[in-house]
Amino acid sequence: MKTIAVEHAVGTVLCHDITKIVPGGGKGPAFRRGHVVREEDIPALLDIGKANLYVFDPADGYVHEDTAAIRLSRAAAGQGIAFSEPQEGKVTLTASHDGLLCIDVDGLTRLNDIQDVSFGTIHRHQRVKPGRVLAGTRVVPLVVPEALMQEAEAVCAEHSPLIEVRPLRHAQVGVVTTGSEIFHGRIKDGFGPLLRAKFDDLGSEVVDQVFVSDMVGMTADAITSLVRQGADFIAVTGGMSVDPDDQTPAAIRATGAEVISYGAPTYPGAMFMLAYLDDVPVLGLPGCVMYYKASIFDLVVPRLLAGERLTRRDIVALGHGGLCENCGTCRYPACGFGK
Repeated sequence: MKTIAVEHAVGTVLCHDITKIVPGGGKGPAFRRGHVVREEDIPALLDIGKANLYVFDPADGYVHEDTAAIRLSRAAAGQGIAFSEPQEGKVTLTASHDGLLCIDVDGLTRLNDIQDVSFGTIHRHQRVKPGRVLAGTRVVPLVVPEALMQEAEAVCAEHSPLIEVRPLRHAQVGVVTTGSEIFHGRIKDGFGPLLRAKFDDLGSEVVDQVFVSDMVGMTADAITSLVRQGADFIAVTGGMSVDPDDQTPAAIRATGAEVISYGAPTYPGAMFMLAYLDDVPVLGLPGCVMYYKASIFDLVVPRLLAGERLTRRDIVALGHGGLCENCGTCRYPACGFGK
C-alpha cells in the first residue's frame, strides 16, 4: 500500500472505501475498496476532497483479490464447471451439466495449506445437477503476491483437475430378478419398476428384465445371456442375505465374474455385492434398495456410470458416513449419508 496523488492513480487499486458525505442527505461509500481507478473518477475524487489515495499498483507484483479468485477457480476446475463473477472477492463454482462431482481431496488440502488461499467445496462423489453450488474460492487479503498465485496454480496443475463434474454414460442395463415366489407368480415384482425409474433418472435404460428362481445355474445363465445380448451393466435383485435359499452371491460367482466385495459398511445396503464380468459391472442388490429412498445403490451406481472402476478399498471407505439416520423426512442428498 502506498500514497499517491489522485491525478497519477489511474490503473491503481483502492485499498479502502472512500466515503462521500452529502449535507442533509447522509453519507455512504463513493468508491469501494478494490475499485480500479479510472480517468473519469478523478474529478469525483477531487470533489470529495481526495487529493491523495492509498492504493496498490498491480505492476508492483501484487494480484487483486478478484483477479486471484478468478485465477484460482480456473486453475482448479475441469469439465462441467461454471464460474460466477467475483463477489466481495469470492468466485462461486457451480455445475454446468448433470454428472458426478469429483474432487482431488489431497490436492485440495495442499491448496488450502498455502497461506492466504481459501477453497471450500461440498463433498465429492455426489451426483449433481446443473446449477448446483459446488465450491467457493478467494484469497484472504485484498492483494497477494504474484509468487503466491504461481504456487497455487502449480498445485492445481499437479492435481488437474482438482474439481470436475464427470458426465454419466448411457448404460444398457440388464436386470435379473431372483426369487421363486416371483418366478412362479405368487407375488408381484416391485424391484423392476423401481430400477427402471432410478436408471432412467441417471440417463440409462433397462433394456431387459429376466425372472429366475433361486437356482444358481439359472441365475448365472441369465446374467451371461444378458451380457451376450449387449447389456453393459447388470443388476441382480433379491437373494442377497445369508438364508439358505438366497443364492444370488453364488450365482454371480458362478459366471466367472471378479468379485470386488460382498458386503458393504453401509446401512441400508450391508448385503450388497459388486463384481465385474470382464468390464461389465454386476451388482447384487439387497431388498433394502427397494424400500429406502437412499441406499448403497445411490452411493455406488453414479460412480460406476461416471467411469470409475471401484475397488474393495472404495467400498470399505464408504463406512465413514455410511449410516443413514432414517430421518422423518428424507433429505438425501442434502445430508451426511455417504459423505
